[in-house]
Amino acid sequence: MSDQPTPDPRLASMAPEELRSHMRALGYRTQNDLAAAIGVSRSAVSLWLEGKVGVPRPVAMLLRMLVAAQRRAF
Repeated sequence: MSDQPTPDPRLASMAPEELRSHMRALGYRTQNDLAAAIGVSRSAVSLWLEGKVGVPRPVAMLLRMLVAAQRRAF
């Protein structure tokens, strides 16, 4: 048995499929659109979508919060 707490899945990074889904939900049609909105390079977004590099936790949390806020607004 581990003494470490179970990690909160909302704090984990996200899979490329979840990133794509959030991009669509937020209206970002291109990698450039998302990159410009969150202040990263297009190549970083490309690496995340290809699964070559994990989405940083702060970015994953931001996108999840934006999607949740958008859903509450409607």
